[in-house]
Amino acid sequence: MKLYITAPSPFARKCRIVAREKGLIDRIEEIAVDPYASPAELVAVNPIAQAPALVTDEGLAIADSPVICEWLDVNGSGPRLLPADGPDRWRVRRVETLGAAALEMGVKLVLEKRRPETERSTSWLDRWTANMARALDVLEADCPTGEPLDMGAITAACAMTWIGFRHPDFDCETGRPRLVTLRDALEQRSSFRETYPA
Repeated sequence: MKLYITAPSPFARKCRIVAREKGLIDRIEEIAVDPYASPAELVAVNPIAQAPALVTDEGLAIADSPVICEWLDVNGSGPRLLPADGPDRWRVRRVETLGAAALEMGVKLVLEKRRPETERSTSWLDRWTANMARALDVLEADCPTGEPLDMGAITAACAMTWIGFRHPDFDCETGRPRLVTLRDALEQRSSFRETYPA
């Protein structure tokens, strides 16, 4: 299998963590790409040139980190990280979605800050920062313990680490002790240590 990644991407990191947790990493070739250059090999897998993107041994191309992670979860070994059905599935999915939403706001902030200062929108920067903070606050209230490990806990921890890494001017820790505890605990796992943001 081939997994197209960008090392700093929290969405790629989530897939890399799941691949390791599910015992699939020895079957996966991780290929670092520059999505902004729209390399042909990435576009062939994902026409909008975004990483992560997975190509299975059967040649199936899968884009979008939640879909990639679910495929890895179903096809790997060990306990399911995303329950197959029932109330637990929707609880985990809700936390996973909130973590992804916080990350999405953070990515928008990064992209806006890369624009020339005269072209940046203060109103969008303020809105995305407020959205990111609210998503983290709700995650704090509904924070999983990480035991057993699930897709929601993985995404929440990835969000805390990446936001702290990419937005050092944004205080993601104060008032969010449960998220800090979750992040610190999961960052001790080998799957997290091996994929720490570059």
